[in-house]
Amino acid sequence: MVAGITRVVWLVSLVTAMVQADEGMWLFNKPPVRQVREAYGFEIKKDWLDHLQRSSVHFGGGSGSFVSNEGLILTNHHVGAGTLEKLSSPEHDYLKNGFYAPTLGEELRCPDLELNVLVSIEDVTQRVNAAVAAGKTPQESFAAWREVAAKIESESLASTGLRSDVVTLYRGGAYHLYRYKRYTDVRLVFAPEKQAGAFGGDPDNFEYPRFCLDLCFFRVYENGQPAKTPDYLKWSISGAKEGDLVFVSGHPGRTNRADTLAELTLARDTSLPEHLDVLLRNETLLSNWSARSEENRRRASGMITGIQNGRKSTEAKLEGLLDPAFMDRKAASEAKIKESFLASAEWKSAATAFDEIAQAHEAQRASSSRMRLIEGGEAFNSMLFGIARTLLRSGQETTKPDGERLHEFRDAARPSLELGLFSSRPIYKDLEIEKLANSLTYLCGILGGNDPLVTQILGGKPPHERAAELITGSHLEDLTLRHRLYEGGATAIAESTDPMIALARLIDPVGRALRTKSEETGETITEASQRIARARFALEGDSHYPDATGTLRLAYGTVKGYQTVEGKVPWCTTLGGLLKKSADQGAIAPYQIPANWENKTFAAESPFNFICTADITGGNSGSPVVNTKGELVGLIFDGNAPSLILGYGYSDKTARAVSVHSAGMLEALRSIYRTSRLVEEITR
Repeated sequence: MVAGITRVVWLVSLVTAMVQADEGMWLFNKPPVRQVREAYGFEIKKDWLDHLQRSSVHFGGGSGSFVSNEGLILTNHHVGAGTLEKLSSPEHDYLKNGFYAPTLGEELRCPDLELNVLVSIEDVTQRVNAAVAAGKTPQESFAAWREVAAKIESESLASTGLRSDVVTLYRGGAYHLYRYKRYTDVRLVFAPEKQAGAFGGDPDNFEYPRFCLDLCFFRVYENGQPAKTPDYLKWSISGAKEGDLVFVSGHPGRTNRADTLAELTLARDTSLPEHLDVLLRNETLLSNWSARSEENRRRASGMITGIQNGRKSTEAKLEGLLDPAFMDRKAASEAKIKESFLASAEWKSAATAFDEIAQAHEAQRASSSRMRLIEGGEAFNSMLFGIARTLLRSGQETTKPDGERLHEFRDAARPSLELGLFSSRPIYKDLEIEKLANSLTYLCGILGGNDPLVTQILGGKPPHERAAELITGSHLEDLTLRHRLYEGGATAIAESTDPMIALARLIDPVGRALRTKSEETGETITEASQRIARARFALEGDSHYPDATGTLRLAYGTVKGYQTVEGKVPWCTTLGGLLKKSADQGAIAPYQIPANWENKTFAAESPFNFICTADITGGNSGSPVVNTKGELVGLIFDGNAPSLILGYGYSDKTARAVSVHSAGMLEALRSIYRTSRLVEEITR
């Protein structure tokens, strides 16, 4: 008994030691009050935290924040880039040249943009666990989980009118219901030209020092008027300074710190290299296509930037997992945890869970390529195909009880689905042909040209010819047609002769079968992961944070530079530093002086970009950085290269979050872009 207690105490000490200073993407309903108090002497109060939560905005795959009481939202230029492209035309390239609305009436309404603000969090773990009781098969467990999650969401939507999502935390150790206020009338207010927002381009991406005005302003409306948003972040004119304690409120997309060694090995050897291959193919295709004409460049520019961002991130993650020292530390840590689990009768099953997870992934390996190609859609890179599949499945799923539907077709998710389906965003068929042909060629390369399904998909034609036939023959770019097919349900879809719907119909049985198998395997992994999570809960309680899930999290850290073999890296850069960097690089792309900066007088010494030790990852782009007063002092837009491994484990040695400084943003808006209406609103 004494030996068992000693092991428990030892493991608690081990786990506590594994959580480093400034580490954590913390839940807003379980904030790091003790950790921040002990490290910095600052007490996180409930009203401070609630105000920050209500001021934070989920901006698609990124983040944002309210910065006035009239619905004004600040986010990154690169987060808003997709919307800038959708609003652009051959006559007005807002991504390249920027945009400013001097009056409310000139703000541009954005197509298919949905922003969400977290209103409340409810722990529904007991209700979910009661429905997914022990003794069920993986198939039964997944069906039970899907049914209870759909019921919780639909009940919440009906009673509150708020978007309601059941979120899985701690890999199934807990389930929380997140309720959001949705905004779908969103309008563009200001964006700098891309050359300012992404100065340094791909070469400087994930590097530091940086010189980017990576910001964008939008406004949410209700009933045709600017929304009233009493919770907003006051703009700090002086901003952050070296040594300050700062907080980041944002929506980190996904981390894998709780992954087992087997899962990290699978990512290293299979999923990351495969994903990198797809990104490189698409980057090459779109770069070559955009070089053919200025109009091609305009249409593909935002997609290329997004792909390059994903490519560099994936390369860095793969580099981290290919570091033998990192993997050895993971193996040693896992071995010690398993040893301690085995020493306790209560936790013994948690030790065997590691092997069960490895076996489940191995069993799924044979079908993983088909899963990502067919059901994941990598073989059908076309907006028209996405529309066709959504219409087809909507007709099929709507006839089922809500709890038996695919999650994206549940009643609670339908408003968001319809917003995307009926978007007025432009569809360029020449670009669609190139994208689809490239992905069909990739399909042939992975599965083989003689694969029975591949031959059916190609219909006796080579990939480019088949892609041209499908794209030119489809009319799903027509919004009226989309509405008619959607409202007509399964009958209208069955009668449709559109070639894209025919393609979706052809592969749907295969895709559904792959998805079902993957979800059932996933339930096996979830059940095993829950046993590990419960054992960790017994040791750690609420002292640890769950992996990121795209939901709102709180991070904290210190504004400070770091040391390299080449010397000390400063905590901030200056506005004038951009001019020097441009001159040092010969003022050639991507280091030209932005057009609006020429012949302008501004405070060159003003802090521009800065770094801090806050724990961030993809999805934090656009997150506000606030001081202890809750004032906005910065805007997260990137991490440096050492930070890209943070998805698998935290370090503050050289890893840093990179932000635009509030003083630098204000000086640029006032002196360079002369956005007097905007400056007055954020400083009042």
